[in-house]
Amino acid sequence: MIRRMMWRNERVWYHRTCDATGKNILSIFDPKKGYRVYDHEYWKSDAWDPFDYGREYDFSKNFFEQFSELMKEIPHTNLIQKNNVNSEYSNNSLNLKNCYMVIAADTAENSAYLCGLIRRIKESLDLYQCNDDEYCYDCVDCDKSNKLFFSQNCTNCIDSFFLYDCRNCLNCIGCVGLRNKNYYIFNELYSRDEYFKKLKEFNTGSFKSLEKIKQKFEILKLSIPRKYAYILNSQNIIGDDIINAKDCFHSFNVKYEVENCRYSYRITQNAKDIVDTLIGWNGSELLYDVLSGNGKNIKFSGFIWGGFDIEYSYNCFDCNNIFGCVGLRNKSYCILNKQYSKEEYLELVDKIKFHMNENKFQGSNGRVYGYGEFFPMELSPFDYNESLAQEYFTKNKEEVIQMKLTWKNSDEKNYRITKKNSELENNISDISDSILEEILECEHKGKCNDQCSTAFRIIPKELTFLRRFNLPLPRLCFNCRHMERIRLKNPMKLWHRKCMKEGCNNEFETVYAPDRSEIVYCERCYQQEVY
Repeated sequence: MIRRMMWRNERVWYHRTCDATGKNILSIFDPKKGYRVYDHEYWKSDAWDPFDYGREYDFSKNFFEQFSELMKEIPHTNLIQKNNVNSEYSNNSLNLKNCYMVIAADTAENSAYLCGLIRRIKESLDLYQCNDDEYCYDCVDCDKSNKLFFSQNCTNCIDSFFLYDCRNCLNCIGCVGLRNKNYYIFNELYSRDEYFKKLKEFNTGSFKSLEKIKQKFEILKLSIPRKYAYILNSQNIIGDDIINAKDCFHSFNVKYEVENCRYSYRITQNAKDIVDTLIGWNGSELLYDVLSGNGKNIKFSGFIWGGFDIEYSYNCFDCNNIFGCVGLRNKSYCILNKQYSKEEYLELVDKIKFHMNENKFQGSNGRVYGYGEFFPMELSPFDYNESLAQEYFTKNKEEVIQMKLTWKNSDEKNYRITKKNSELENNISDISDSILEEILECEHKGKCNDQCSTAFRIIPKELTFLRRFNLPLPRLCFNCRHMERIRLKNPMKLWHRKCMKEGCNNEFETVYAPDRSEIVYCERCYQQEVY
């Protein structure tokens, strides 16, 4: 999983110039690394030909070395996008409209700061792995909700704050494990008038007031039993964060009619027969050792947007029968970006596979790579702490160096903070439009492992939203806010445990380690206690 994640940079962007037009652009590729990068609009145009970078396979050299050379020479798109409108600040995204800082999303409108398997979102901010939401803020794994704030693992909830594991709830605050409830505060029922009086007293526009609510909410979360894993409407499952799936083993974040999935993460939308894959969607089938694949019969590849029968390729669109290719669109029977006839292609691919196992690549840590292995980490265009691996398997510089991988040191910032964190007004009602001109200090001040940008701005869309719903300004930059949401998720690891309810001997595989504070029940005991 780490090896695949090493090849995906979602949020570390650089200012640089387009190597074709000279235009100033943002890019996931550090200009110091030597990769050729084009502006996305130019990259997807007919102004250049990926075949110009094709080459004959050299049987005197290792395949992975030849692929790495092709990666270095061929132009890459600055940010990976498809079918976006007025959403230039987005990456690994498609079907966006009027969005800003949206990453790993399919279909969103008038939203900002979204990340991680986001689908069909409108008018929302600061969401992680959410679907079909509108007017929501700072939520994790919340679906089909409206005006839901600071919540996690909720479905069909409306006009509520600080909910965890709730379904079909309306006008609730600080609640855990509720179903079909109205006017609850910290799991206690109030009358309608009492509820709204209490809501006014809470003063949700105050940062300090919300921090007090959050502290009490976190204590309540630990006092109420939770199911060993977040699994809904699914059969024959071992894993966590799984909805409407069957026959999935040791997989995580698998949702919406997925079948037969093994050792994978972020799989969705009618995908099936998926093994060792990070991100597969939209009817994909037969993916093996893939990073972000949409198609059929794809192996050992990254960023495949449509197509079938693809191996060892990167960022290709609607291709079939390609091997070791980069940046191709609507092509067939190609090897290292060189065109072949069907017969030539099939014969040469067999020879290359044999050669890959005869002449293996040896990594810096001594590991060898032949046919059947994903791309070596050492050949990734990204340093460890630029990549998605740092989000889910966080390490410090010393640990990364011990792995014989590269670490990106922070670049010197060339901006001046105009408003320190301690100077921010407590209440949103005290914030004037001038805040849009300020450079705000991040509370972490760069002293964290969260790729902290040390400073941030408030954008107009964000200020309008916070004022409308009476919410205070954030105190952290986008990267640090995102990592705080990541840490709310359970790890992609399982422990064998027993139900903690007295008298129950049921056993299960759970994402809750034995030394954690949560009360963990089997499904039967959880339903008796919570539903």
